[in-house]
Amino acid sequence: MTTTLLAPAATTPARATGAALIALAIFFNLPYARLATTFDYPGILREPAETILAAFAAGGTALILTWYAFAFAAILFLPASLAHAFANDRLKTAPGLAISAAVSGAFAGILQAMGLLRWVMVVPGLAGTPDAAGNLALVHAYAGVALGEHLGMLLTALTVALMAAIQLGESRRTLATLGAVTAAAIALGAFEGLALAIQLDASLFSLGSIAGYLLLTLWLIASGIGLMRR
Repeated sequence: MTTTLLAPAATTPARATGAALIALAIFFNLPYARLATTFDYPGILREPAETILAAFAAGGTALILTWYAFAFAAILFLPASLAHAFANDRLKTAPGLAISAAVSGAFAGILQAMGLLRWVMVVPGLAGTPDAAGNLALVHAYAGVALGEHLGMLLTALTVALMAAIQLGESRRTLATLGAVTAAAIALGAFEGLALAIQLDASLFSLGSIAGYLLLTLWLIASGIGLMRR
């Protein structure tokens, strides 16, 4: 009787985590899709600073709120990573991988949110200031490329790779393979900024970034479904 009573409670966190992963995957893509259609994101990031500022000013309050929603989705990656890493007693079955995935996921969410929040907290104040284009270029290079796109994406790739290793240990080979490919694509995309800095063709890295986050959506949904079924 005791085992019967405890079994549903033991599976509830995994089901809730699975639902949260699916919700995050969907929510993350909503502001992304809006930015793609109204702000030409991410292509506009490689345009001259003057072009970016003009497009940003034309977007108004709605664009700022869209960027905030995008940053908030990145913040949600933090609790989602913790819950995913610790679901199904992974602290007992794979403690090293679980803790590493939780820590890297937390930092990935924070760094990417910091990069995205520049569009909410910093860029609006640049309009009309002396050398606004130069200041935007500096903010974009540091907060956007260095923190968000490079370090944040590398840590995201590491988080997915560690979780894929856990899933492989749980005999979820298809899910683990999808996670490994996702991590590789995101890691490739993380080096787009470096490629541009040393004047290399960055088109392959850009494709890696786009493909990586599309695959991340699929992997999160598949991982969520797997947790809910178990």
